[in-house]
Amino acid sequence: MTRFAGFRARMMAGEIMSGTFVKTPAIEVIEVLAKSGLDFICLDAEHAPFDRARLDTCLAVARALDFPTLVRVPSASAENILQALDSGAVGVVCPHVATVKAAEEIARAARYGKGGRGYAGSSRWAGFATRPMTEILDQSRDETIVIAQIEEPEGVDAAAEIAATDGIDGLFIGPADLSVGYGKTDMGSDELAQAIAKVGEATKAAGKAYMSFVPNAEAAKAWRAHGMTMFYIASEHSWMLNGAKAAAAGIKALD
Repeated sequence: MTRFAGFRARMMAGEIMSGTFVKTPAIEVIEVLAKSGLDFICLDAEHAPFDRARLDTCLAVARALDFPTLVRVPSASAENILQALDSGAVGVVCPHVATVKAAEEIARAARYGKGGRGYAGSSRWAGFATRPMTEILDQSRDETIVIAQIEEPEGVDAAAEIAATDGIDGLFIGPADLSVGYGKTDMGSDELAQAIAKVGEATKAAGKAYMSFVPNAEAAKAWRAHGMTMFYIASEHSWMLNGAKAAAAGIKALD
């Protein structure tokens, strides 16, 4: 079984997995990170300059390397979801899911069927018209991942119902957005801590995966107590900057 094909099963089984956001729309970044030992990456089409062509190219390389790749779509529109999945993403992270209605819409948009993706057997994800419909439909059921991003207080309030929505595979809590939503200027508030715990309880009750952005492994360790199993550790931008700073400081310290 390929890493792409087995990724959803690993996620739903609660395996602890590490990934990162990718902000640079370049295939070389994908190639380098594929050698890193990370379990997955997430192309950040919401906050970085991924147009459709560059998203498609990066996903082609990720598929070729069998490196599980999610896409955080610019918005949770059916068009954005379809394009990411047709190009080869193993799943989508959908921003600003604050209601059950929104959760139902993204779950439907990500899967084949009436009112959803319809059907297309000619995409990269489907094998460019080389495979039977039954096989592709099975792949859609077994492989495709839909993650709802909880980043408003209203989403926290509705977390139990969102997590229980059929077709939602996991909840991603956005600590920075939530902090701003609670009127805070940092991520150390009691409100955020309570939100993290509440969303964790919701995902556990629904048997779904729980995940978030973390700056480092220490932060991930602290949040494991709430049932998180998938960690999007910083981004390649952060790692390049931190590595460059450390190297520069080391050279300056030689004097």
